[in-house]
Amino acid sequence: MAFGRGSKMDGRRSSPSSSSSLCTTTTVVVFVALCLVGAWMMTSSTIFPLEISSNKKSVVKEQPARVNYGASEEAASGNAAEVFDKFRDTGNNDNAASEESNNTETPEEEKFSENTVEKPVESTEEKAPPKEKEESKDTFDDANGRTEHSSAKEGGDSESGSGQSDGSKNGDDEEKSEERKDDETTTVTDSEQSEGERKDDQEEKGDGNDSQDTTDQPQIEEKVDESGEKGQGAKSNEVFPDGAQSELLKESNTENGSFSTQDAESKNEKEVQAASNSSGDETTYNWKLCNTNAGTDYIPCLDNEKAIKKLRTTKHYEHRERHCPVEPPTCLVPLPEGYKRPVEWPTSRDKVWYSNVPHTKLAEYKGHQNWVKVSGDHLLFPGGGTQFKNGALHYIDTIQQALPDIAWGKHSRVILDVGCGVASFGGYMFDRDVLTMSFAPKDEHEAQVQFALERGIPAISAVMGTKRLPYPSRVFDVIHCARCRVPWHIEGGMLLLELNRLLRPGGYFVWSATPVYQKLPEDVEIWTAMSSLTKSMCWKMVNKTKDRLNQVGMAIYQKPMDNSCYEKRPENSPPLCKETDDADAAWNVPLQACMHKLPAGQSVRGSKWPETWPQRLENTPYWIDASHVGVYGKPGNEDFEADYAHWKRVVSKSYVNGMGIDWSKVRNVMDMRAVYGGFAAALRDQQVWVMNIVPIDSPDTLPIIYERGLFGMYHDWCESFSTYPRTYDLLHADHLFSKLKKRCKLLPVFAEVDRILRPEGKLIVRDNAEIINELQGMVKSLQWEVRMTYTKGNEGLLCVQKSMWRPKEIEASM
Repeated sequence: MAFGRGSKMDGRRSSPSSSSSLCTTTTVVVFVALCLVGAWMMTSSTIFPLEISSNKKSVVKEQPARVNYGASEEAASGNAAEVFDKFRDTGNNDNAASEESNNTETPEEEKFSENTVEKPVESTEEKAPPKEKEESKDTFDDANGRTEHSSAKEGGDSESGSGQSDGSKNGDDEEKSEERKDDETTTVTDSEQSEGERKDDQEEKGDGNDSQDTTDQPQIEEKVDESGEKGQGAKSNEVFPDGAQSELLKESNTENGSFSTQDAESKNEKEVQAASNSSGDETTYNWKLCNTNAGTDYIPCLDNEKAIKKLRTTKHYEHRERHCPVEPPTCLVPLPEGYKRPVEWPTSRDKVWYSNVPHTKLAEYKGHQNWVKVSGDHLLFPGGGTQFKNGALHYIDTIQQALPDIAWGKHSRVILDVGCGVASFGGYMFDRDVLTMSFAPKDEHEAQVQFALERGIPAISAVMGTKRLPYPSRVFDVIHCARCRVPWHIEGGMLLLELNRLLRPGGYFVWSATPVYQKLPEDVEIWTAMSSLTKSMCWKMVNKTKDRLNQVGMAIYQKPMDNSCYEKRPENSPPLCKETDDADAAWNVPLQACMHKLPAGQSVRGSKWPETWPQRLENTPYWIDASHVGVYGKPGNEDFEADYAHWKRVVSKSYVNGMGIDWSKVRNVMDMRAVYGGFAAALRDQQVWVMNIVPIDSPDTLPIIYERGLFGMYHDWCESFSTYPRTYDLLHADHLFSKLKKRCKLLPVFAEVDRILRPEGKLIVRDNAEIINELQGMVKSLQWEVRMTYTKGNEGLLCVQKSMWRPKEIEASM
C-alpha cells in the first residue's frame, strides 16, 4: 500500500533502486509491528480460557464387550467439565464453586481427600525451592501391642493453599494431550500451564501462594452390554473413584511443593511402560483344586491335620484352634455338587439351599430344639436354640424385660455371642438394631458357623482354648452365652477372665445355662463356683430371672466402671495383671488368669459409655482429640471426620451408583483393611453387615471401630481366615495387597480371596497400578468377569465378579 501511494504522488514510475528500498522498509515495519503485537499478546493481563465442552467425546478403542474411556480431569474445580464430574469419587460438593470463591484456602475436607499421589503440574515459572514437610509419627499400637510409629504426612496436599478468585482455576489452564494406545486402555497425558497463564493467575490471586493444582488423566475400562453400547440409563451412574483419593492410606510421604522430581517422573514413566509391555506377556497360572479330607468345606488353618496330629494334648481344645500350614495353599476349593445362587436376605434367615451346605447331622441332632430342619431342597431355620426353643425374639425380649437398662439398639449395640450354634440369636438381634459377633468352633456340630453365614448372619469359627480371642479389650457392650458349654469356673476362671478383658466397663454378661435354674448336683456345684468367681471379679449380679415359656433361667452380671472394688478386695484373687501386660494385644497371645485394671481418667478409652446408637456411628469418640496423631497425619479428631467424609463420597458416588452392583444381592461384606470403619459406616443404609479387618501390621484402630457401634477383628492376611468357603458376597481391599507383598506372596492371598468369596461375588481393589495389573492377570486366569478397571497416575481401582463355575480344565484337575 505505501509503495503504491508513492508512485502516484511522484507521477512517474519508480526506479528499480527506489522500489527495492521501499520494499525493504515495508518489510521491516511489518516485522516490527508483528513483534509488538506478539509482545502485547504475551504480556496481556487478559486470558482467554479454553472452552471445554461438557459433551466432549472420549477416545474409544473398540473391543468385544468393553469400552475404554479416556477423559481429561479438571482438577479442584467447583464447576469443572461435566464429563469428568462423572468420574470423580471425591470431588467438591455441589456448592464447592461458591465456597471456593469466598475462601482463600481449600476446605480441610478437600485437602484430606486429594493427598499427594497426584503428579504436580510442571510450570516454566521459577519458584522457591520446595520444602520437605516434617514427618509426624502415628501413635496407634498394632494388634500385638507394639507401638507402630507410622510416618504420617502433615498438612494436607499440594492444593492446600490455593485460593481461587473466580471459583474455577481450570478455566485458566491450557491442555496439551497426547494419546497412548495399547490393547487395554486409552491414556491422555497431564495438562500443563503456560508461563504467561501462571503469572496472570498469580496476579489475579494476589496472595503470593505458590501451590497449584495437580491433574492426571484417568484410564477407565467399564463393562458394557453385549452390543458394545451402554444403556441410556447408565450415563447418570458413571461415577468412578479418583485414584488420588484412595491415597489417604499412604501414611508417610514427603512434600516437594508444586514440583515433581525427575526421579519420580522417570520412575512413573518406566512403571507405565513396564505395565504396558507386560500386558502382552501375561504370567501363566496353573490352578488346581484342593484335595483334602475337608473337601468343599476346607479351612486351611483349622483343617491342618498334619499339625493337629502332632499336638501333645487336646485338653484345652487345642485341636480346634488355628494351626496354619507353613506354606499357604494356592489350590482352589471345589464347589458342592448342585451349588446354587444363595437365597437373598431377609428370606435367607429362614431358609437356604440344602445343596449349598449339604449337611444333615445337625438337623438330626438339634432338630427337636428348632435349630435347623430339612425340607425338600431347603434347610429351614425356625429361629430356635437350645435355650429358646420357641423362638429367639421372645428370648431377646425376656432379657430386655429382666433388665430394661440393657436397652437393645440404643444403649447396647455391639455384642458377642459365645458358642452361637447356627446364630439365630444374632440373626434376630438385627430386628432390635443390634450387631452380634457370633463364634463357635468347627466341631461335631457340623457346619454350624457355615449355616450362619449362608443365612446372612455374621459369625466366625473360633474356640475359647489357650489363646486370647482376636478382639481388642473393653469393646463389647454385652456378652451372651446360652448353653455355650464353656467351663467358666475352672483353672482360676481363666476363660471368664478373657470375657472380662473383652467386656466394656459397665457392660453386661448374660449367662443362660442349666446351673442357673436346675438343682442337679453338678449344676449346684458349678453355680456355687461361678458365684464365688464373679464376686471376686467384682461382677455384680443385677438380675436372675426365668423365661417361663422356654422353661429356662438366666443370670445377668455387670462389670464395674472403675477400680474401687478391686482395691477393696480382701484377697488378690484373681490377681491383677502386670502393668506391662497389654490388654489389647490379641494375636496369638496366650491366656492368663488375671484381670486388667480399668481405665482411670475422663479422657481414657473405656472411662465412659459410648453415645447411644446411632449417634455413636458418626461422632468422633470422646477419647480421640487433637492431641492424638491420626493415621493420615492430621489431629485425631480431624483424621476421623475426614476419613468418614471420604468414604461417604466414595460409596455413594462410586460403589453404590457407579459399578453396576446389585446391592439387593449383597449381604455379607468384608473390609479387608479397615482403618476407622468409614467404609462400613458409609454402607449403613444398605441391608448389609461388614466384617472390619484390621491387619496385625496396621495401626490398631479396631477399638475406634467398636466405639462407633461396628465390629471387626484382627487378622494376618499371610494366613487363611477363620471362615468357611463361599461365605462373603463382597470383599473390599483398600491398599492391602501392596502392603502384603512386602511380607508374603500374593498368589496364596488371592487363592484365599477365591475361597472366601461366593460365586458371582464382587471384589473391589484400590491399590497401585502395578498391583492392579498383577491381580487382573490372576482374575482373568480364572475367567472372572472384569467389571471395571481404573487408573490415574500410579493409582488404580479394580472391580471384578467371581465366576459361577470353575473353568473346565480346573475342574478336571481334581
